[in-house]
Amino acid sequence: MTKPKSTNALQAVLDRQAREEVPASSPIFVATPPSPPRQARDSERSRSYRPVRDGKRFIGGHFDPKVAKQLKLLAAEEESTLQQLMEEALDLLFLKKGKGRIVRSDP
Repeated sequence: MTKPKSTNALQAVLDRQAREEVPASSPIFVATPPSPPRQARDSERSRSYRPVRDGKRFIGGHFDPKVAKQLKLLAAEEESTLQQLMEEALDLLFLKKGKGRIVRSDP
């Protein structure tokens, strides 16, 4: 008795389809979703574009939800933004590591 090639259900389906021959004359169509109208794409782009972000780079990370909540609470308490808190934290880190303060381009 021979052992089946795989015990994975997905692999079994793939193996079964590989054994079945597809007639060469039958066309294979791949459905592609219609692209949004040009106006929708342009308005989407303009919604996400922020001139204040010109010349800047995004820096992010994945943290425990408790960290995110703590940051949001701190920002609310100080009437600040997460961006300002992150800038302050990085500024302190750079000072600690002897790299100097962050050069701010905004007044």
